[in-house]
Amino acid sequence: MSSPSENPAPKSAGLAAFGAILRREFAGYFRTPLAYVFLAVFNAFAVSLAFFVGNMYEAGVASLDRFFLYHPWLWAFLAPAAGARLWAEERRQGTIELLLTWPITVWQAALGKFLAAWLFLACALLMTLPVAFTVGWLGDPDWGVILAGYAGSLLCAGACLGVAAVASALTRSQVIAFVTGFLACFILVLVGYGVFDELFAGMLPSGMVDEIRRLGLWRNLEPFTLGLFDLRPAVYFVTVAFSGLGLSTIIIERR
Repeated sequence: MSSPSENPAPKSAGLAAFGAILRREFAGYFRTPLAYVFLAVFNAFAVSLAFFVGNMYEAGVASLDRFFLYHPWLWAFLAPAAGARLWAEERRQGTIELLLTWPITVWQAALGKFLAAWLFLACALLMTLPVAFTVGWLGDPDWGVILAGYAGSLLCAGACLGVAAVASALTRSQVIAFVTGFLACFILVLVGYGVFDELFAGMLPSGMVDEIRRLGLWRNLEPFTLGLFDLRPAVYFVTVAFSGLGLSTIIIERR
């Protein structure tokens, strides 16, 4: 029988490996100029859509609801772009076998990769804080509502990243992983918009239409933009994120 003193070593080695993967993956996003291009594109589109399409300035209201309105569309693009490299690049280069020889489980490796990508998306979101400060300078906004909007947007990003993780685990090509993840996220964004509600209403029972509507990313983000910390949208985003993480882990384990 092993003594209790023998058990901490494998655990500490696993935690160290998990931390190493998290740091390696997060730093890997900033080793190429492409990451900075994605960050710049995200911020440029976020500001442009809010001010020029959403007419946030002309509205004359110190609120960021029109700013967060377009975030699901932006995450549908940026999250698959960030998540495409999670497993596709490892499989293409043949380094996945080396990675899994570390004293760590596949789940821990997948979680480290996922959290690193989510932190990268959080950095993109934090770079939009000057928009909030500008609104605060021009008016007297409700900062609780703004914080709720940022929290909802980050959870929405995690949900899109969960979808992207599955797409990345299915292929060796980052391009295919990006396109597949983008299309899946794009469908989730479209679900819940009025035109699609009318389309489904003509084919399905009203109860089923209501259930489908609840799967839309914007429908679940909307309460956060209004400053409502509703548990159901938060559970939806977290469920989609970690379901994607779990499914991608299963795919990697079987392959």
